[in-house]
Amino acid sequence: MSPFLLVMSLSFIAIALFISYKEKLALEKDLFIGTIRAFIQLFIIGFLLQLIFDLRSITGMVLIIVVMIAVAGQNAAQKSNYLPRTKAMVSIVGALLLAEVLTMGLLLIMNIIPSEPQYIIPISGMIIGNAMVAAGLTINRLQAELAAQKGQVLTALSLGATSRQAATLSIKKALRAGMSPSIDGMKTIGLVQLPGMMTGLIIAGASPMEAVKYQILITLVITASTAISSITVALRCYKPFFTKQHQLSLYYPKNE
Repeated sequence: MSPFLLVMSLSFIAIALFISYKEKLALEKDLFIGTIRAFIQLFIIGFLLQLIFDLRSITGMVLIIVVMIAVAGQNAAQKSNYLPRTKAMVSIVGALLLAEVLTMGLLLIMNIIPSEPQYIIPISGMIIGNAMVAAGLTINRLQAELAAQKGQVLTALSLGATSRQAATLSIKKALRAGMSPSIDGMKTIGLVQLPGMMTGLIIAGASPMEAVKYQILITLVITASTAISSITVALRCYKPFFTKQHQLSLYYPKNE
């Protein structure tokens, strides 16, 4: 794509700016900042990736993945309204790291993808990005369910249930919330939209059938990563809401 065509693509943002201005949505500043940041961030990461690919730098590859996990963890932790942000971030970063290690580890051990930065980094980005969304949805839903079911939780605790037993229903609903988007995506993939990786491969000149095979692989990997992330976050983040004596802690969500 020529620089001229890239500049011309800003006309799509002009449409969004016009709608925001016309409807007085006050989103013009956010759209402007978002566009500038997208350009800068993508060009920087493009330059770094090209450098890493050319040098085949393992250190650079690991560093980029670590930064991805840290940024994703910080973003997902913002969904935690009651748990201290640091506690939430530690749990979420741990969940994202586990999802990345298990799924990428299997891909490499089974020799499904080559152990080259140009394969590992983009796929890691998809794994971490989707795991981040699942983690955010899980912790958000967990808090909402615990707040809504406070009465049932207190009753269960008073009858001798452990914190885990009292929070079981909330944990299950949180897990469903975290895992549902990837499952729903599998149901409509190829029908509602052509997924990103498949589209990219086709544009790059790969045969549609080869692109389909890779997309199926990525879809299954993403489903596994969201499941790992969701269950790790749910099982780690419910604990601070209870004391060691199986009572409600000061962090327990309030029903507002």
